Amino acid sequence: MVHALRSKCKPGLTWDRDLPGFGVRSYSTGRIAYMVQSRGPSGSRRVTLGQHGEVMPEEARRLEARVIDRIKAGKKPLERKPEPEIEHTVAELAERCLVEYVDRQCKPATAIRYRRLLKKHIVPFLGEMPVRAVDRSHIAAFHHDLRKTRGTANHVLWMLSRMFGLAETWGWRPKDTNPCSLIREYKPNHRGRFLSREGYLRIGRVLKEVEAKGLVNAPAIAAIRMLILTGCRSEEIATLRWDDVDRSSEQLRLRDSKTGPRTVPLTPAAARVIAARPHVLSNPWVIPGRLNGRPLQNVNRSWCKVRERAGLEDVRLHDLRHSFASRALALGESLPMIGKLLGHARIQTMARYAHLAETLVRESAARVAASIGRTFRAEPT
Repeated sequence: MVHALRSKCKPGLTWDRDLPGFGVRSYSTGRIAYMVQSRGPSGSRRVTLGQHGEVMPEEARRLEARVIDRIKAGKKPLERKPEPEIEHTVAELAERCLVEYVDRQCKPATAIRYRRLLKKHIVPFLGEMPVRAVDRSHIAAFHHDLRKTRGTANHVLWMLSRMFGLAETWGWRPKDTNPCSLIREYKPNHRGRFLSREGYLRIGRVLKEVEAKGLVNAPAIAAIRMLILTGCRSEEIATLRWDDVDRSSEQLRLRDSKTGPRTVPLTPAAARVIAARPHVLSNPWVIPGRLNGRPLQNVNRSWCKVRERAGLEDVRLHDLRHSFASRALALGESLPMIGKLLGHARIQTMARYAHLAETLVRESAARVAASIGRTFRAEPT
């Protein structure tokens, strides 16, 4: 009978004579669907059980009895099977994080570092695992394997924590199940070198020497001097524009620093370095590169020449920033003030300078005690 209805292609309803409420709906296209109609507490309901071919008549009759019972009980007519959950892998999560988080919200240098972490460490170790299957033991083992490079281990842990937080937001993982929680970061090995007074004197002499002999180009020398005098990050000085120099308020307005826009005091010493730079109207950069219209690309290459001639091969370019903080501490500035001068977003970042503050306190205490001792003469014999 159903096949006969299909061949007629005549739309309408046909009810089963032996099973009340059970029938088929035929369409002009030849499609046939099995139907159920019954009355419940909220009124009459008509439900489609499925198309002929996908559901056979005997299966539709069995299903009809359950559906009528549910309608009369006031329940939903059909118990829909939950759609199978897609098991996303960590590699898929990494790819989505790159597109929707890293490329949109991170600065170019940070994005490069995160891509390197994902490609070199995270995807090879966890990439094939389902996102829901990763637990704290996997993260702890991964973090432990990277213990010899503590900085990398901590960066990987932070990146994974961010990834699994986004996985919860996207519904790829249940809420409040981040496997990176409660895993402690390694205490970083701060290998920074702080310049002494003698170190500053050496660098000053070498900068004058290489400038006079033309061994290092003038923009790179100006950049190194600005790094020493301001404590800025190298990329902040390398990308400094003339529009960022506000001589009236004696400030450098950094529009795109690591922690967002900030201002840096333009001290007289730094102002003299900038004043010595030729201002070409067609070039917006205070420290121009070799290519016209481009900023200086690699200050570190010139710094390596300077530090070698100064006999300070173990001093990195970034150590000039640390040395600025060290000198500020020696002059009595507080850690919060130094954090503001350096543009640190978190006061915890200043912990690396805490041991310098402790050293200064001990030295000060020793000087005070020695002075009192000489006057009081109360030391044991």
